[in-house]
Amino acid sequence: MTLPPRWVRRLVLAPAVVALTFLVLVTLPAWLVLAAALSPLLPGRLRVLRVTWVVVVALVLESAVLGILLGLWVAAGFGLALRTPRFQYLHYRVVGWYLRVLYREAARVLRLRVEIEGPDPDEYLDRPLVVCCRHAGPGDSFLLVHALVNWYAREPRIVLAAALQWDPALDVLLNRLPNRFVSAGGGDRLEGRIGELATGLDHDDAFVIFPEGGNFTERRRLAGIARLRARGLEEMARRSEAMRHVLPPRPGGLTAALAAAPDADVVWVAHAGLDHLFTVAGIWRELPLDATVRMRWWRVPAADVPRTQEAQVDWLYGWWERIDDWVDRTR
Repeated sequence: MTLPPRWVRRLVLAPAVVALTFLVLVTLPAWLVLAAALSPLLPGRLRVLRVTWVVVVALVLESAVLGILLGLWVAAGFGLALRTPRFQYLHYRVVGWYLRVLYREAARVLRLRVEIEGPDPDEYLDRPLVVCCRHAGPGDSFLLVHALVNWYAREPRIVLAAALQWDPALDVLLNRLPNRFVSAGGGDRLEGRIGELATGLDHDDAFVIFPEGGNFTERRRLAGIARLRARGLEEMARRSEAMRHVLPPRPGGLTAALAAAPDADVVWVAHAGLDHLFTVAGIWRELPLDATVRMRWWRVPAADVPRTQEAQVDWLYGWWERIDDWVDRTR
């Protein structure tokens, strides 16, 4: 679906979300009674009631963030000072608050737990980071950014799918920060934009990239292997066939980021726990999740990062094989 112009998103979609939130809050008692009445008729423990509450919390947060962002825009001289360090810092605090509240409520209502294994957060202090994460399962990017902002005190720069701009709060907030919304198939132009975004990382920045380019499904895995063979990359295709839980990584974005940030440490992030859920129907069947998401972090100092593109591609595949093995053992 084609993304509407920015003025439509600001003047139509954002007010529509606020109006919807007001309507839902006014009629909330009726929604809660209806959800409670339906819950015994459907499998799962209060499934409808849990989902209703999470949706209400998400709507209230969405509208609250839009109100805060409007206030910051006015305080910044009607947008003139939005790119200054002070207002960038305030916007990152909004990101942290939004994710912290959403995570807390989702974890409590859906019975979700997150465990992180890896180096102590102090090891990441005062170092720019390039963070490469596996992309699989619902909400993994939210969990990763929540961890970076609220647990590791980082200011992330993220490469995001353009479709996320349908969400008004994410659209306004993330477009004010150093992020890039990209469409599929950007090629060299996409790599150029990634290089621009990864340039000038300072001591508390983290450039975030998902080398797979999308959530894992078996269909995408097989399509990725076929694409490698069609390009004559037989060795990469064979290595990708041996990896059962990840998509073939696309090295262009990572090599562009490493070239732009040669002094950054590289952090590899794997996770498992919700990666078997591919569809909305699958998530619905599992509610409440009663799940533990395990995240494994590895840090590679900048001095140990290969410097040539050929070596970096081989290095990426080596780490992706390691992540695939970790997911297999963790499951």
